[in-house]
Amino acid sequence: MVDTDILIVGGGIAGASLGARLAPGRRVMVIEAEDVCGRHATGRSAAFWQASLGGDTPERQLTLASKPMFDWDWPGASAPLLRRRGALHLTGPCGEVMDEAANLAGSFAPVHLDREALDRMVPGMRGQWTGAWFEPSCADIEVAAFHAACLAAIRRHGGTVRTDVALESAARAGASWRVETNAGPIAASVLVNAAGAWGDDVARRAGVAGLGLEPRRRTVVQLRVGRTGLRDLPLVTDLHESFYFKGEGDNTIWVCPLDETLADPCDAAPEEIDVATAIDRFERAVDWPVEAVERKWAGLRTFAPDRRMRFGFDPKADHFFWCVGQGGMGIQTAPAASLLCASLIRGEGLPEELEAIDPADFAP
Repeated sequence: MVDTDILIVGGGIAGASLGARLAPGRRVMVIEAEDVCGRHATGRSAAFWQASLGGDTPERQLTLASKPMFDWDWPGASAPLLRRRGALHLTGPCGEVMDEAANLAGSFAPVHLDREALDRMVPGMRGQWTGAWFEPSCADIEVAAFHAACLAAIRRHGGTVRTDVALESAARAGASWRVETNAGPIAASVLVNAAGAWGDDVARRAGVAGLGLEPRRRTVVQLRVGRTGLRDLPLVTDLHESFYFKGEGDNTIWVCPLDETLADPCDAAPEEIDVATAIDRFERAVDWPVEAVERKWAGLRTFAPDRRMRFGFDPKADHFFWCVGQGGMGIQTAPAASLLCASLIRGEGLPEELEAIDPADFAP
């Protein structure tokens, strides 16, 4: 039987970042049921760091605390993890107030642009838009580099990452968990559930009551359009009501219809109706001609019923730790969320980087 201090189930960004935090001082093993880590939500994210995303919630505090960690290229990435883009929150049919920006200040506070300023920044917006709020701090996240750096940090500190290893059952036996997998048994003092959309299934296999997690499908479409110079286009959204799009290549963009369709845990695929909806909403927002659909994909974003992230030990299952429910903010909060979870697992007080965080806000 393989023995470890902490067994993390799930090799996406949640499990990988937590493993990177814990590996320097504990024996850590990450198991992933797929043949590669990050095949689902992490590998399909159009991730960006955005201070306003999620509104004035405890999750925002994780976002803000994560920003300097990304700026430091934690946990040892070889290239910058953020690329400044900026975001435009269009005003018009949805109103003039940007509620999500409540209590944002300093460099994170958005600036209001009138229609003339909007046209200078993004020519071709249709007539219903009266202006926009510009959020200059919004940045793309180099997801693959971030995820790879976390996995590398685990290995560098003596931890293990195993793919094609699926948890079949688990039971508490004395001071440890005995975990049965398709690749043999593993004993661990702490069992961490970082399985994303499969989080409730992992809990059930361990004899732990689920949280009612809800996987929801989200679609992204890459369009080639009849305009060039788009790579550095800001993220453009109607206050996150029904779409966003952002530049990808010189004449390509990524468009998302902000769909959230309930789904079973699965290898998500885009539905044609969602692709059509994305194109329609884009064409209603801007007058650029669509020339072709170049790519389309979908991923699962997983929420607790109240849409709050869940980090902490289960109140009824000894040393069973939840790290789930990140929804669409898992990557942009991962540096701080992993630090929070690692502190809770080690039984330590929170470091000063998390002074604005109350762990009770995330308790399962």
